Order: sequence, then structure tokens, then C-alpha cells
Amino acid sequence: MSEAQAAKKAEGNHNITVHIRRMIPEDVPAAAALERICFSEPWSENAYLRTLTDEKALYLVAENEDGEIAGTCGLLDILGEGDISNVAVAEPFRRQRVAQRMMAELLKQGKERGIRAFTLEVRASNEAAVRLYEKFGFVCEGRRKNFYKKPDEDALILWYRTGEDAGAERS
Repeated sequence: MSEAQAAKKAEGNHNITVHIRRMIPEDVPAAAALERICFSEPWSENAYLRTLTDEKALYLVAENEDGEIAGTCGLLDILGEGDISNVAVAEPFRRQRVAQRMMAELLKQGKERGIRAFTLEVRASNEAAVRLYEKFGFVCEGRRKNFYKKPDEDALILWYRTGEDAGAERS
């Protein structure tokens, strides 16, 4: 990527074009590299490869016009509930609605699979992520003390329910 292209990305161009698609094994090195940048306890390439073979898992990537991975996200169908994880966007692509587009597609595909309730954990201090999830209808229903390490921090437990599950209480 040229310096001009990098500068344009850094300016926060909201017109960036990304294609959201299912993650394939060839994406794993880039996904794992993004994990190492974004998370203090990143998934390994082997963890991603194992997940890609799980029929209950759905992992997506946002790919730009140059074939560069701009972001990743995924979910695991656990008894009909979608456990969302690994939502990450590379620094040059942040504040360009990449995470919003990935989440919209992840929820859409999850619903198509019959999932009607989705959950995730997010660092309590990650206000931008919390605001994003709230835009999709997620609500905080709990807190996990010291869930995250490096640094130690609580996780907020967010839930989103659709249809008949929207009013259901967690038991």
C-alpha cells in the first residue's frame, strides 16, 4: 500500500469499500495477526483453524478492495444462542463503519441459522464498542469481574434478543 493510500485510510474515509464474507483458511494468518494487535490474549492461528472446521461456528472478515483484511468477527451457536467473539478492526479502518457492517452481517446470518438470542462480553472501558452494540439493540445484563487480563478488567455481558425471545428473562 502506498503512503497516499495509507494516509487516505488514516483520515477516516467513511466511504471505504469492504466486502464482508465468510472467513476461509487462507485468511487465518491475517486474522491471527489482527488478534495480536487488538487483544491482550489473542487467538492463535491453530485456534482459528479449529474454529473454521466447526459447523456451529460462523466467522467473517471484512476485506477491502486490495484484498487486505480490515476486520474480523465471529459467533458460535451454543444450543441456539449466538456467542459473539473476536470483533476486531485494524487501526487504519476504524471509525469507518467496518465493525458496524460486520456486526450487521453476523447478526443477519445468525438469524438465518435460527439464532434468536446473541451474547458477547466487552471490556467495561470500551465505550465505543458498547455504543456500537447498543445501536444493534444489545443491553447490559451482567458483569464478569476481572474477566480480562493484561490489564485486569471487568467484562460487561451484553444480550440481544429477537422475536419471541426479546422479552424473555435469562434463567
